[in-house]
Amino acid sequence: MRILFITILSLYFFNNTYSQDVDLGSWNIINLKYNFDDKFSAFGETQLRSLKFYNNFHYYEYKAGINYKVHKNVMLALGSGSYQTYKEGGNFVLPKNNDEFRLWPQVILFQSLGKLKIEQRYRTEFRFTSNGYRNRFRYRFGVSYPFGKEKRDYKPFQVSASNEIFFTNKEPYFERNRFLLAFNYKPSKATTIQIGYLQQFDYKINDEVGRDFLQLGCYVELFRKQSSNKSIDAESKDN
Repeated sequence: MRILFITILSLYFFNNTYSQDVDLGSWNIINLKYNFDDKFSAFGETQLRSLKFYNNFHYYEYKAGINYKVHKNVMLALGSGSYQTYKEGGNFVLPKNNDEFRLWPQVILFQSLGKLKIEQRYRTEFRFTSNGYRNRFRYRFGVSYPFGKEKRDYKPFQVSASNEIFFTNKEPYFERNRFLLAFNYKPSKATTIQIGYLQQFDYKINDEVGRDFLQLGCYVELFRKQSSNKSIDAESKDN
């Protein structure tokens, strides 16, 4: 926790010192996952984002869904949520850029390559927005490396990197690219704290903007007593 605090403090002073050239936004996540057994689980998540360092808040979302593990290396999911984007220039400036309800099925494939954990995520989004209905398709490729002294079937540290591409079925087809580099720390089996750098590029869309973000996440994973109580080290944290 001391390392996490020092890192956040350093980023704060860095952003203030170089604010003329760098606008580092904040991207904050709280996620709760409950495992009913070795196959079924449910999750809920909320996010809050700002365009400057904990200022100019412009976006929040909340979502929930279910997961089904059809194979040790394959997981299906179905989720839905509310996604609210406000105009730039302050904190939750009206009118909104976008008011959206979203439904999304996805497939996640897991693979190990030595000590590296590889994830591929395929997601389709059915988007009911204040600007009309849209489809979107997302592909994310991620790698992670858990390390540290193992205790109770998990390792306390993990570094990960992922890149995600967003497409639509209308011109110009390509919509967004999102890159994340993160460090994860597990103070307990049920809890993961994440700190990362996220860079987002957008192609002429009006419901989000491309920026650099400091990402902070808290992920809590609970288990029923009769489950195997084994979390998936390869699973990248959601966005």
